[in-house]
Amino acid sequence: MTDKMAERRSSKVTALRCTTAALMFVVSGCARYGPRPLPSSDAILAAPAPAILSIEAQQIRRPYLEPQPVDLSKPLTPNALAVIAVLENPDLKAQRAKVGVTDAQAFAARLLPDPTFQANYDFLISGPDQYNGYGAQIGFDLNALRTRTVTREAGAAQERQVRLDVAWAEWNTAGQARLQGVRVFELERQVGLAEESARSAQELFDAVSRAAGRGDLSATDLDARRQSLLDAQSRLRKMQSDLVAARADLDKQLGLPPEVSLKLAPPAPSPDPPPPETLVAEAIARRLDLQGLRAGYEAGEANLHKAILEQFPNLSLSLAAASDTANNKTIGPAIGFTLPLWNRNRGNIAIATATRAQLRAEYEARVMQTRADIVAAVNGINALRQQRSDLTQQLPALQRYAAATRRAANRGDISMATAQTAEQAVRDRELAFLQLEQQIEEQTIALELLSGGPAEAWYQ
Repeated sequence: MTDKMAERRSSKVTALRCTTAALMFVVSGCARYGPRPLPSSDAILAAPAPAILSIEAQQIRRPYLEPQPVDLSKPLTPNALAVIAVLENPDLKAQRAKVGVTDAQAFAARLLPDPTFQANYDFLISGPDQYNGYGAQIGFDLNALRTRTVTREAGAAQERQVRLDVAWAEWNTAGQARLQGVRVFELERQVGLAEESARSAQELFDAVSRAAGRGDLSATDLDARRQSLLDAQSRLRKMQSDLVAARADLDKQLGLPPEVSLKLAPPAPSPDPPPPETLVAEAIARRLDLQGLRAGYEAGEANLHKAILEQFPNLSLSLAAASDTANNKTIGPAIGFTLPLWNRNRGNIAIATATRAQLRAEYEARVMQTRADIVAAVNGINALRQQRSDLTQQLPALQRYAAATRRAANRGDISMATAQTAEQAVRDRELAFLQLEQQIEEQTIALELLSGGPAEAWYQ
């Protein structure tokens, strides 16, 4: 009796040791939690360190951006603005953080499910037998092996789609920063002309007021000059408001605090756009959002394939070993599967089929919209360039006339008001010219965004 008790005690110790070893092995491979509190608002709102920003700008790797040092104290080119926006824009930082989530999801899709383990131990209380019973069972889900390939394909396609979406967001943010930079630069030039026009209108109104006070001019002439002054001041105020808004939008795109004062370098001349059909073909092949939609469609195809595979019986394999109270030892496999009688995964197949159809329709709609937007943008730029050409031909004659009237006014042959009116007409044309320049530059950047690449690549 003593030997039997010792044997049972030894089996208990052995089972306990095995269980402890298994638990220690499992725990050793588990991830550990570590808290990471949110940063303070001062740390979030702080301006980036200039030295770090310059180093990151020189190390940036994007197909549409040239690495370069960035010095906020010097005039920034449109490309420098784009680099800063890609590095510092807070929305892009949040989107790039999503890439880590997608990478984790793709990693999870490559993993096989853990086997299940179950054990029992039956203590002998009474009866003719002399042994305690125990049993153990380990099970494997075979369905995961059947769908593993398509699951990995779907995960890889979704990961590629998210990366392409982030790259497309970076491209658009870089373009918006360049566009806002051009807008700020051109509005600063226009505000200078508008201030000069308002100053001239004020001087002319003062002169007319004095003449009307002497009775040399009628009240109708005075009202006309007053209205001209009001128009000039109203135009100046609107341009100043537009400039303030454009600077705020630029700071927002760059992720810089408002107190950072930026100097802007003049943009390069805008090239003539190629034919729309050329840009449409380039956009379909190059635009990152279209590539992302194609990757999303591949994921939809893989998910549909997976849903079809899952309509077949789900198999599970178990291996069990046991010993009863009579010390009879058994071992054997067990197979389980679902019977495809009512469900047959038809609901998930219908969802995956409809999702694939939706993704296809979204891609076709985006291609059609891309073509329409590019055609409209090219036609708009060509119309603006024609207007600028016509205005360029008119300006020399107006400038010569204004110079002649100024000389005549200085000699006393004509009134100074006539010379000032002629000079104001020149400033109006010059302001219209600057506005056309701004529209052409902005529309060219918009066309770059639509075509999916910089203007330098249009003719390559």
